[in-house]
Amino acid sequence: MDEKVMKTVLVVDDEPTARIAMAARLKRLGYRVIEAVDGKSGLDALRRERPDLTILDWMMPDIDGPAFCERVRRDAELHTSQILMMTSHDQPEQIAEGLARGADDFLSKAASKYEIMARVQTGVRAASLIRRLEDVTEEIRRKQEMLERELQSAARYVESLLPSPGTLLPGVQMVHTYRPSLGLGGDLFNTVSWGDGVLGLYLLDASGHGVSASLRSASLATFLRRGNVLRHVGSTDPGAILTEANRQFPLTEDGHYFTIIFARLDTRNRTLSYATAGHNGAVLQRSSGELCWLAQPNLPLGFDDSTTYVTTDLTISPSDRLYLLSDGLYEVPDPNGELWGQERLEETIRRFGKAPMTEVVSGAVAEAIRWQRHEQFPDDVALMGVEVLDGDA
Repeated sequence: MDEKVMKTVLVVDDEPTARIAMAARLKRLGYRVIEAVDGKSGLDALRRERPDLTILDWMMPDIDGPAFCERVRRDAELHTSQILMMTSHDQPEQIAEGLARGADDFLSKAASKYEIMARVQTGVRAASLIRRLEDVTEEIRRKQEMLERELQSAARYVESLLPSPGTLLPGVQMVHTYRPSLGLGGDLFNTVSWGDGVLGLYLLDASGHGVSASLRSASLATFLRRGNVLRHVGSTDPGAILTEANRQFPLTEDGHYFTIIFARLDTRNRTLSYATAGHNGAVLQRSSGELCWLAQPNLPLGFDDSTTYVTTDLTISPSDRLYLLSDGLYEVPDPNGELWGQERLEETIRRFGKAPMTEVVSGAVAEAIRWQRHEQFPDDVALMGVEVLDGDA
């Protein structure tokens, strides 16, 4: 009974005797009762009081029961209201009409007090469940908004760690783009100045998503700073750097790890040296237009602390371009689930040819968006392009 006292029932009926009799019966059952003499005042009371249940007469002037139901279902604030239609219409087709127009249940005007009690209890119970669901949904919405704010803050932090585009060394230009996913992955890239015409470049990806992945990426990026590398590794050799990083960053308790490519560009002897750890996202575009993926079959960082990563050396020429990218760029599905893939990315780069790198980078992202047919990527997208402009670089 105490629980019922807290429940409110709205009775809408233009017939005073029937309305007063129903209200009296409900009050004896322990409900708080609001009365309305017609459909208009009933709608006003419903908006104002938000009762747990509305008992509604079918036959009323101006706004009858079915029209009342239709208005409620069209109202964004009221559409979940529980409505019990009270009527002498008991034919199946009439009941079907009432249900189709928005009633939740029916109560015959000739119903016994036991049936009235049972149907009112059912309606109030359904209203309680709906309101509980609405409360849970609202709480989820609030938590989702909070999470999105945290992810946006983390994304801004990650972006603050990215290098400024432009001239890295005399004759070496860099452009980049970064598109964090809604889940925020662990993609991060940067440059390391070694001085004397030597430049380090890397792109890493922490497994998993969310703030944790981005913070783990920031931790590895801190290790890859010039001073830390020279102190812990004592060398600018990419393989030696990844070998030490592998010891410094083992698998987490949850099994998370890093993939990475680290490259060293030496403009003095026109050499590109690189090492990878489970990462295939690097493309070298020769001045002739030839494309080759820089990939080495090896483990990501953290799987085996005894792993030694090997450096590969390539000769570079003026107008060669190096693209470092995350797999989130080409592993995007179309609506049927087919991935855009590395081959289509290659075709896009070839089609742009020797267009400015800013156009190539933005064009590749635009092609991926067209493929998936929406703007938001399922994973982080990072793409950095570096070009040796001339032979004096």
